[in-house]
Amino acid sequence: MGPLEGARLPTIDVVKNHPRLAQAASKLRSQFRQWREGSGVTDKSLLRESAAEFAVLRKRQHLSRENNAALQMKVREKVAGVQTPGVIVLAMHRSGTSMLSGLLVNGIGYNVGGPLIGAAFDNEKGFFERIDVVLQNDEFLKSQQMWWGGGIRSYDSDKAYDGYKSGSIRFTEGSKGLKFLKDTNNAPWLQKDPRMCITLRTWLRILEPSPPPAIVFTYRHPMEVAMSLKTREQNFSLELGLRLWIIYNTHAIQNSQGLCRVVTTNENILKSPLQEIQYIADELTNKCHLPAGTNRITQEQVDQFIDPTLQHNTKNKENQRILETIGGDHNCHMKDYVSEYETGSEHHNRELSMYKTAMKIFCDLDSHKAFEQDYHWPTIP
Repeated sequence: MGPLEGARLPTIDVVKNHPRLAQAASKLRSQFRQWREGSGVTDKSLLRESAAEFAVLRKRQHLSRENNAALQMKVREKVAGVQTPGVIVLAMHRSGTSMLSGLLVNGIGYNVGGPLIGAAFDNEKGFFERIDVVLQNDEFLKSQQMWWGGGIRSYDSDKAYDGYKSGSIRFTEGSKGLKFLKDTNNAPWLQKDPRMCITLRTWLRILEPSPPPAIVFTYRHPMEVAMSLKTREQNFSLELGLRLWIIYNTHAIQNSQGLCRVVTTNENILKSPLQEIQYIADELTNKCHLPAGTNRITQEQVDQFIDPTLQHNTKNKENQRILETIGGDHNCHMKDYVSEYETGSEHHNRELSMYKTAMKIFCDLDSHKAFEQDYHWPTIP
């Protein structure tokens, strides 16, 4: 039995009502971060220790366009007459995927399985991420000397798959998630981990010969994401956050070409959550042939789950000064922001250049240009 197999993390209500449990949840969150970024995937002791702590507490209380075309043909052949088993949510970190996934799981009835990463100070409603899949994605990235916040631009999905097939990349955690995803009794399932933007093509090959999943792609304003990351992570600059926003969203679109994709935005979900979540669910069923969930979402469920204050660092864009209108589209403006660097300095100029590149993609996502197969992705400065 693996170090986390059979372990259950505390529910959100339990964490809220018991300060000691909340403290332990925060400690686990910190331990996971340290483990992911430095201690090595093969070190099981930290996971075993964390699972044991919670057990005690419970007792006490980019492929080329040609390859994309080939994938589209392959998907069409597989989808013909076959129901889609599940949906993968793709988005950059801090883009509202936990809110989106929570509403689809709790409101529509999609199956996420477990164990899941529990609630934390920066995500009070929970992450809705399977621990085993997150750890396996970390393993894929670490095998190529990268982690979710660095080096991911050069991730090679074929190399990762070859490592999985040969056994040179450990698949201990991934095998648990794979068993869940390939069990037809779990449909319609939902899988969410921002790293999937990078590793999706590896997982698509691993999931064969099962029918391919549907995709829900969502995105959030790049400066909001960068500011949220800067608040949460140590030594994260706005420039790095913006660079990651570009890489994750670029890979998410490119890697999901040819799959049945439903697009939403963090802003749309916050504006009209009841209508937007039901729209997503209906599109997944009618367009992507995902089995319908067990429920239709209610306003009561929305009110219980959505807390606008959870959207940290959200700017009042109406009152912000316009720096530039992007691409001649008068509805898409690059707004002013607070920088820690002096205007005109080298650091500020690099930050501003990265912001402009991210905004070009953001505006093209809004206009749907970025979803065209021949879209020219801007070069990262």
